[in-house]
This record gives sequence, C-alpha cells and structure tokens, in this order.
Amino acid sequence: MDSQNKIKKLIELREKARMGGGEKRINSQHAKGKMTARERIEILLDEGSFEEFDMFVTHRTDDFGLKDKKFLSDGVVTGHGTIDGRVVYVFAQDFTVFGGSLSETFAQKICKVMDQALKVGAPVIGINDSGGARIQEGVRSLAGYSEIFERNILASGVIPQISAIFGPCAGGAVYSPALTDFIIMSENSSYMFVTGPKVTRKVTGEDISTEDLGGARVHSTKSGVAQFVVEDEEEGLLMIRKLLSFLPQNNLEDPPVTECDDPIDRLEDDLNILIPENPNQAYNVRDVIYKIVDYEEFLEVHANYARNIVVGFAKMGGASVGIVANQPNFLAGVLDINASRKAARFVRFCDAFNIPIVTLVDVPGFLPGSSQEYGGIIVHGAKLMFAYGEATVPKVTITLRKSYGGAHCVMSSKQLKGDINYAWPSAEIAVMGPEGAIEVLEGRKIAEIEDEEERAEYVAKRENEYRDKFANPYEAARYGYLDDVIEPRNTRFRVIRALRTLATKKDPGPMKKHTNIPL
Repeated sequence: MDSQNKIKKLIELREKARMGGGEKRINSQHAKGKMTARERIEILLDEGSFEEFDMFVTHRTDDFGLKDKKFLSDGVVTGHGTIDGRVVYVFAQDFTVFGGSLSETFAQKICKVMDQALKVGAPVIGINDSGGARIQEGVRSLAGYSEIFERNILASGVIPQISAIFGPCAGGAVYSPALTDFIIMSENSSYMFVTGPKVTRKVTGEDISTEDLGGARVHSTKSGVAQFVVEDEEEGLLMIRKLLSFLPQNNLEDPPVTECDDPIDRLEDDLNILIPENPNQAYNVRDVIYKIVDYEEFLEVHANYARNIVVGFAKMGGASVGIVANQPNFLAGVLDINASRKAARFVRFCDAFNIPIVTLVDVPGFLPGSSQEYGGIIVHGAKLMFAYGEATVPKVTITLRKSYGGAHCVMSSKQLKGDINYAWPSAEIAVMGPEGAIEVLEGRKIAEIEDEEERAEYVAKRENEYRDKFANPYEAARYGYLDDVIEPRNTRFRVIRALRTLATKKDPGPMKKHTNIPL
C-alpha cells in the first residue's frame, strides 16, 4: 500500500471513529434531546483545541457475540484541550456504543487521561452517559471501575474534578462522580442511583419512578448529591466553563486573577439599612453578597439544597473567593445536618485549592429536635467546625446579626483561626438570645411573680438588660474576639483589603499523615 492509500485509510478510520455507534444510534441520541460525546466536547472546549487520545482502541472480548461487534474508541472519547486558554483533560462517554457501557479498555482510556492530568496538574472533566458496566466482560469491567475510583481518590485535593451527568449513571458507575468535587445534572435526561426502580420494587416493594428515585430534582434538593442542576446539556457545559474560571489548575497554584474595574472602595449605602430593626425579621443574605462582590456576580453552589446556608464562588478585586453565608430567610438561618455538611464540604474544597473564604454570619444556633439528634447533628455540626478549624487559606468573617452559642464557634470564629473577624454594629454575639437566656437565668424567680402584668414587665426589663449587654458587637470586640466593628457600606473595601494583606499567609500546622474528620 502506497503512502497516499495509507493516508486515505487513516482518514477513513478517523471518520469511522467519529461516527461512534453509527448514524442510526446518533439519530436516536438526538431524538432524546441528547448530544453525542464529541458534540459535548466541542461545546465544552475552546474551538479547535481538542486533542483526542485512543481513537482506534477497541474492546478485547469475544464472548456473548461481541467478537464481531467492535467500534473504534469503544464507547468513550478522551483527550485534552483548553477552556479559556487553560489546559483541561476530558472524557465523554458515548451512549451510541453499547449504551456507553464500561469495558476494560474503556476504563483504561479514562485512567490514561486521569494519570496525565495528575502529571501536568490540570483539571479533569468527566461527561457521564452510560448504562453501567459491560456485563459481557464480567469482573474485568468491575476492575475497570475500581481503577477509575482509585485515580479519583489520588486526584482529590490535587486537581479539580468535575462530573457532568447527561444520561443514565447507575450502579457502580455513580461512585466515580461521587468522588469528584462537583456534579452537574441535566433536568429530564439524567439520573443517578445505586439500585434502580425494578430492583427496588422487587427487594423492598417500593414502587417508584426513575425520576423520583434518582433524577436531577431529587439529587439537587433532597440528597445533595448534585451541586448544580441545569435545564439542558449546553447550559451544563457552559456552567463547567464558568466554574473553572474561579479555580486554579491544581493545588500548587493560586486561582486566576482577572482585571477588575469595579472599584474596591465602592460604597453600598443600602447595606447600612439592610438589617431589620426587629431581630426576628428575615432578610435575604444574597442581597449582601451581591453588593460586596465584583459586578454583583455570584456562582451559587448547591443552591436548592440546605437553603438555610448559601455557598458559592465570586471575585473580589479580581481574585477568587469562596463565600459561606447563613440565610435568615430560610429556617431563620439555623444550622442543621444538611447545612453543616454542605458548608463543610465547600470549605474543605476552598482550602484544598487555595481559595480564600469569606464568611457572613447570622445564625441563631443549631436546629433542635429528636430528628436532628438521631440523625447525628453533633457529628455533622462537628464537620463544619473541623473544616473551618483545619482550613489554612485566608479566612475573613463578618458577623451581620445573630451569632449564638455553638453556632457562633462553628462559623469561622477567631478561636477557629479566623484571620480577620469583623462585625456590623447590628451584631449580637452571645451564648443565646435574650428570651432563652433570661428563662434559663431567672426562670425560678419569674415563676414566683404571681401578677401576670408584673411578671411580663420584669421579664421585658431583664431581657432588655441582657440585650443591651450582648446584642451588640462591642463586648466581643472588648476581648479581641473581633478585630473591628465596621460600617456596613464599607464591607467590600474592608474585606478586599484584608484578603490582599493575607495573600502571603503561611500556616503549615503540625506534621501528620492526615486528619480524621468526624465522618
């Protein structure tokens, strides 16, 4: 065969590989409103930047009729490219080939790009659309999953790992996304579960639909498995690009700094009147976040899960920050099991990837009740405390209003190595609120007052005395637990200046193999 024919053959093989499982299966994929693997990569990456690996790989199985059914690329497209000019590695499962089922060679392709990503220090993005393990390969496909899981674990905290679920993801396949940093699910076309509806019905008798068992809505609101839910695949792919704009390439680098012409000393007079006079009246903490970050742009993470706490990414003075904020307009901003887990995971991610943490505090305490205690609120609350106390990135805390009891300690207090702790004049820092405190301190004396009007007057007087003493930030400032009490409208400037001062912070801590966070 002469050189021209060899080149012609190469071109034909490349075209055949790009067709995946063939035109009929591609049309079927499109009919479901889903893209092919390569179409997804094309939207995700910068134009013309994709370099594909292992296009000519095929499976090695002859059993169960597979000997004559071989497709180039074997059901997964892998390689690297750029997003906003920064290198990323990517794999996209191809549902048109054996339903995207994972084989031994399929797994080896994914492992190759993950190994390479670790070597060069670049993020890994996995696009999942798979029926699970390729049954015809038996234990070899299970071994392939385990090889991927091990690499997810090795890469954790070293390079960002992002998973997009754009179709089925069931059984053992769910654990690779679960080991990554962020999961994005598309509405109506994606689902995740360890055991499907049929087996669930057979084993437990529960009759439940695929969507109600493991759809995007369930995992973004109830389980907390998915950090983002999007309407369609294109929105999800653009979401990944946006998310990466806040993140460094790896744990040895700082996040990218962008030009910012939003003045750092911009005054926001609205913040001076944001906190209601009534301490029991709610407000939306996002109104604070939008006012202090660059261009009022905030990428919220886990927006629909544990809504009593808000977490997400923003830029302040052009530099990335992670924001954690109690949300008074949902459950009064109380900390419960889900809020603690959500915030702890976010804080640990920020710490792993050198992203400073800005904490906005308005928390009345931990949620009481048997369901919380039986669910382990003690351990789950300790996760958030552990995450803050362990974090060595710059930590700036602003107490907006309430900061009571153990919840005060948890929310990046000075004693958990908060670097800069500010408070607004509206801050209330104490063991508990005035009503509860007076009931504990003087309950017996109050009960002895027979006249109802006299009793109410006495209680009001004592509560006001307690409020005058503790419902302000100056008692904490007197002991140095706050570094300053600031005017709300100056918050943006004070935070950015604090972060810039802390940019060279070093806090190595004691030598250890690893911590034992209360899981």
